[in-house]
Amino acid sequence: MREMLIGAARTYYMGMINKHMANMEVLLNNPTGIGEDAHQDIQAVIEIELGKIADYHDKLEMLQKFFVKPQNQEEKPAEEKSKK
Repeated sequence: MREMLIGAARTYYMGMINKHMANMEVLLNNPTGIGEDAHQDIQAVIEIELGKIADYHDKLEMLQKFFVKPQNQEEKPAEEKSKK
């Protein structure tokens, strides 16, 4: 269950990062395609999108750092631990 929840969170964060990266590509490559009054300040919208990418990226890193167990790390014998 733990691995399923961690995997779901990882997938969600990656999906949100990809969504906001796609928004950035649209803004950078076709800024005239944004017709709403709220999006007249392209730089402000780019900053918002970058902030969202950074937020999800940070969450993904924290998930990896604190909750995902390294796959290649094997439990060391008690003797080796006591030598340190």
